Amino acid sequence: MKRKSQSITNRMWSWSAIVLILVFWQAVTSFGLVDAFLLPSPTSVGKAFIKEFPALAGHARITLTEAFIGLFLGVAVGFGMAVVMDHFDGLYKAFYPLIVLSQTVPTVAIAPLLVLWFGYEMTPKVILIVITTFFPITVGLLTGFKAADPDAVNLLKAMGAGRMQIFRYIKLPGAMGQFFASLRISASYAVVGAVISEWLGGFGGLGVYMTRVKKAFAFDRMFAVIFLISVISLLLMKGVELLSRKCMPWERE
Repeated sequence: MKRKSQSITNRMWSWSAIVLILVFWQAVTSFGLVDAFLLPSPTSVGKAFIKEFPALAGHARITLTEAFIGLFLGVAVGFGMAVVMDHFDGLYKAFYPLIVLSQTVPTVAIAPLLVLWFGYEMTPKVILIVITTFFPITVGLLTGFKAADPDAVNLLKAMGAGRMQIFRYIKLPGAMGQFFASLRISASYAVVGAVISEWLGGFGGLGVYMTRVKKAFAFDRMFAVIFLISVISLLLMKGVELLSRKCMPWERE
């Protein structure tokens, strides 16, 4: 009961902060402190969201398809790289610095090259999402693998366990917490990466829609898209949290 009441209190603080921000935003626009064409009011954004919802839903379906495909491939690549690098220390020393170096290049700089090489279809967008999402998975899993209890590992070795058994019973369960923490980050990155890639060309998606409304100076619709992207990212992170509770019941206990 104490934990539940504390959770409710924390949510009340969060919702109160959101309400205060919206009230302040509405007051600033209502009193004319900022021109409406520069900063539309929350009510204008809400009306634009309701009016444009059919179009937003169609574009969101394209963005989510790209995000889910890219996230799935990114998780698979990140998981595979982490397992291989954990098993072979030489590969870890050789490729870990390169993996870190790959994240220093801005995605906005990579996206035009991918569009140039692979065209305006879904392929360059998925590749960019994979590049964005595999890194948190790889680093999180490697951290979890390296943090395995050495005493437990030595105990299994003394009992005749092989490397795969040690990985299955010690390293993998111990790294699940880091994996799902990284997956929450990658899930939000997937949507952002899809939108960024759509800015540079495409035939549909929330990024394409944002580019069109920006050129039309329809900032109320621009804020409606931003609101939708934020909601989608939060829902994906919440879904990953629920999945982690199902896969790690011992954490809930």
